[in-house]
Formats: sequence, structure tokens, C-alpha cells
Amino acid sequence: MKRLITLLFASLLWLPLAHASGLSDKFPFLKSEPELMPVEKAFAFDAEQNGQVVKVSFVIADGYYMYRDKLQFAVEGGELGDVAKPSGESHHDDYFGDQAVYRSYVEIPVAIKKAGDAATLKVTYMGCAEGKLCFPPTTSTLVLKAVAENDGKLAASASAPNESAASVATQIQTARQPLTEQDSLLNKLIHSDSKLLTLFTFFVLGIGLALTPCVFPMYPILSGIIVGQGQKVSTARAFTLSMTYVQGMAITYSILGLVVATAGMQYQAALQSPPVLIGISILFVILSLSMFGLYELQLPSAWQQKMNSLSNKQQGGKLTGVFIMGALSGLVASPCTTAPLSAVLVYVAQSGDLLQGFITLYILSMGMGLPLLLIGTSGGKLLPRAGAWMEIIKHIFGFLLIMVAIIMLGRIWPGLVSDLLWAVWGICLAGYLIHENKTTAFTWKQTVRGVLLQLFLIGSFAYGTQALLASMGYGLGPASVKSEAVSFKHISTLAEFKTEIANAQAAGKPVMLDLYADWCVACKEFANITFKDPDVQQRMSQMVLLTADVTAMNKNDEELLNAYNVLGLPTLLFVGADGNLRDDLRVTGFMAPSEFAPHLDHLLN
Repeated sequence: MKRLITLLFASLLWLPLAHASGLSDKFPFLKSEPELMPVEKAFAFDAEQNGQVVKVSFVIADGYYMYRDKLQFAVEGGELGDVAKPSGESHHDDYFGDQAVYRSYVEIPVAIKKAGDAATLKVTYMGCAEGKLCFPPTTSTLVLKAVAENDGKLAASASAPNESAASVATQIQTARQPLTEQDSLLNKLIHSDSKLLTLFTFFVLGIGLALTPCVFPMYPILSGIIVGQGQKVSTARAFTLSMTYVQGMAITYSILGLVVATAGMQYQAALQSPPVLIGISILFVILSLSMFGLYELQLPSAWQQKMNSLSNKQQGGKLTGVFIMGALSGLVASPCTTAPLSAVLVYVAQSGDLLQGFITLYILSMGMGLPLLLIGTSGGKLLPRAGAWMEIIKHIFGFLLIMVAIIMLGRIWPGLVSDLLWAVWGICLAGYLIHENKTTAFTWKQTVRGVLLQLFLIGSFAYGTQALLASMGYGLGPASVKSEAVSFKHISTLAEFKTEIANAQAAGKPVMLDLYADWCVACKEFANITFKDPDVQQRMSQMVLLTADVTAMNKNDEELLNAYNVLGLPTLLFVGADGNLRDDLRVTGFMAPSEFAPHLDHLLN
């Protein structure tokens, strides 16, 4: 069994390197080779006229690029004004040398000085499939609406700004808007010349994600596994247990990410449904009972005999259980959606490259698991030797496993139920520690511990009492605090969202839609931290604020999420005062007030 797990680890660690170093080119089964698209699909053309401005856009397929200098505009039956081409990105071409090119998506505001009734805008473009072939110049045509003669400038006059110039200026700002973190990472994932550098970037980002609330429950789980060995754990043994646990978490997290990216977010929501969360919570409570000595956690005797026939030790069976616990922990972390995770999910959804998506998710997960690996491995040295203190530590980790169960149940019953569970947990933990403290020698240290534990006991009791009173309308608890500077309007369907956008456009206001679910931890952080910040509230007061609860993940929820390609929560959607979706400002994952307030300025300005 140990050899099998070692081989599995080696295979998983070799796979990213093989893919990044180009071995997948020698083995076709390691990658999916897309067929060449016709030019109209590789460069999907779209144009929309709004007064004197035509918004020309191209959706460029993965693996294709368009030359900036080859993009030409001409008006027949009218006169062309200024054209604001985005700068593009640098690309070395074997035929044309260093060129500026567009990838993924480009939008170009085009000013029309004048146009008659039969005028047309002709857009000529040229692009290539990466490393394969280049298409000949192609022309697409748009029939223009009549435009009276004007100066056609793409800059508003400071002394006498006009509506059309201001509209153009806004579109230019949108075209030059810096990419969000998710989009920047997505571009890096798609267009990076160094796959190893890209994977290393996601590994470092994974280390940062290890500090998020969704990963915190894994620390007591892993520590409880190591403490549960019931003996002095060697460094090698602690490393083996930790690596097995992290592998279970990483593989499950990666596979779940692929499922969400390819099949939709309803599968992630299903894993956060009450029956699943209650089942996992019960499992953690059962595991905690072994820490309190109610039973010995081991495989059934029939299974043990089969394991013993393969090995004289039961380490293989224990590693299997640890791997399964790591897999369950991957479900614990799954609700956390961040910019790096969203970038990978969007990449998989758009490109269909499951291999690259799995490898990137796996590397991201290994980054998340690195602190777990370090803490778990060091446990072999830091944990005390077997004895009375060891039993106390086992009991404490039993309480920590119950804490994980309360965190899971908090996604189903936030508010009063969750607060009361925390209060009972704190009272029980404080009572146990007070009892154990009385068995120690009477010294000033015991007295100090006793005072601190009594304060902890009183604080836990007061927390539960305050939550109960607040639910009844008394006190200063969260339930009684209603004075919010801004308020959100609840919507539940895509049609309602579009109606609110139309109303906001008529009023000349931008729109922000907050998509959340009860099982989304970072959604609660937005509500309790970011949205309550005075600077953020001052900016949000100038917007139409909408919120949609997609906890149930019914047909209306799925329609709304699928319409805007939402693959994880929390997600904030923004619509400009002109009624156009600002996908460049979309926020995925938690954003602190210091970052979120300037982010809103891009929408308001």
C-alpha cells in the first residue's frame, strides 16, 4: 500500500512537469487538439451604433490572435472620425516581426463624422491561428444610421462637453480599463510563454489562499489525525500522514473544480446542500468522539485481516483513511471562490482543456496545502510525549473537530442557531479546561489559568445570551442593528434583473448585483466587512443595489447564473449607467474595503 501511494505521489508530481515541458506534444492523448475554426468563428465580429459612436468588438477564440495594425475602418456614404484602438499586447511574428496583437476580446469605439441613409462601415481585419496559419484579410460590414456632420472627436471639450463626446470618452475609458485580477490571471494562463512560471504563480497564490476562512477548518482536522495516533509521532510518519491528507484534498478540490467548470455551478451548490453538510458534520462529530476515548478508530476486523495479509503493519489502512479525510476536506474548501480559482474555471469552460485545468487546479491546491504540510510535519516534533498531557491535547482536538462541524452547519443555519452552537461549544470547552486545571498543582500559574478560563466561560455564556436576546428584539446584537446607510433590493429572476437595469438606465444610475448563498463564507465577509465600510457605502449610495440569493439553486437561479457565466460565489456584477454590462469590473472572491472602494470609482466615473 505504501508503495502504491508513493507511486501515486510521484505520478502526480511528474504530470505538471511533463505537461509544462512539452511532453504532451509527443503524446497526443495528453492534450486535446482543437480543429481550425473558420475565420468568422475564430474572430466573431459584432458592432453596435449609438448615435455618433459605433462600438466594434471581436470575440477571439483561444489560440488565435488579431493584428492591431491590420485592422482598418472605412465609411462608404459618409465620413469616418477618430478610431481608438486599444494598444494590444506585444507579439513576435516570424513574418511581420514585432507586432501588437489582440487576444480573447477587443472593443474599439469608432466615431462617425457624418453618414447618409445608405452609409456603411467596413471593418477589415487579419489574424492567425497560433503556430498554424494566417487568414487572408477579411471585411465585415455594418449598415449605419444617419448621422449629421460634426467634428467626430474622441475627446470631450472641457468647456462645452457634448453628450456624444462624453459617451465616446466613457467607451475609451472602458476599452483602456485595467483588467481585474481574474482576467489578468486568465490571460496569463492562456498566453504565457512559460508554463512553469504560470504554474509557479498559481502555486504561490495557493499559499495565500491557505489563509482564507474556508481552509482554516483543515488545520484542526489534520492536527487531530496526527494527535489521534496516540503515540509519539516521528517526523517521517507525520510527513507521510500530512502528504496523504493534502493529496486527498488537492485531488478532490481539482476534480470538483473541473466538474463546476464543465457542468455548471449547480453541482457545487449540491455539495453544499443541507443533507450533505449535515452528513459531513455528523461525520466530524463521530470522529471527535474517538478523541474523547469513546471508541478506537480503526478499520473493521475483516478489512484489517486483508490489510495484514499485504503488510504486517496497519499503516496502509490508516493512510487510506487519512486520504479519505483529505478528500472530505476538499469539499470543506470548495465554497471559497477566489480570483485564481475563477480564472482556472473560466479557462476550462472556454477552452475545454481539462488536462491543463486539472494541473493548474492541482498546483493551486498544493499551494493551499503547503502550510498544512509544514504544520502537520512539525507536529511530530512539537507534540508532547505520550502521557496525561497527550490525553488533554487529544480531547482539545476533539473539540476542534466539533468546531469544524459547527462551521459546516453555520452555512445552513446562520444567525441564532449558529450563535447558540458556538456558545454551547465555548461553555463545554471552558468547563473541561477548568476541570483539568483543578487537577494541576496549586501555583500562581494555575490561578492565572483559572481566571482566564473563567472569563472564557463567562464570555461564551454572554455571547449566547446576547444572541438569544437579539433574536427577540432586545440588546445590541446583529438582529437589532437595522440602521444601514444603503439597502439592497432582492431579485430572484433574470427578467427582474433586466427590468431593474432598464429602470436604472432611465434614472442614469449604475447597477451592482450581489450574488450570494448561505453556504458562501466570503459572501458573509462582503456583507459584514466591505459593505459596511463608510467609504464603500458613500459610493454605493450612488448606485442601484441588487442582491440575489441563489442558495436553493432552482431553475431561476441557474438561468441567472448561466446568463452571465457565473462559476462561483461570491460574484458581483456591474452595469454602467448606459445599461451596458461592465464585465471588466466583475468581482469574484472577497475584496477588502480598501480595494473595493477605488474599484467602484471606475464604475461611477
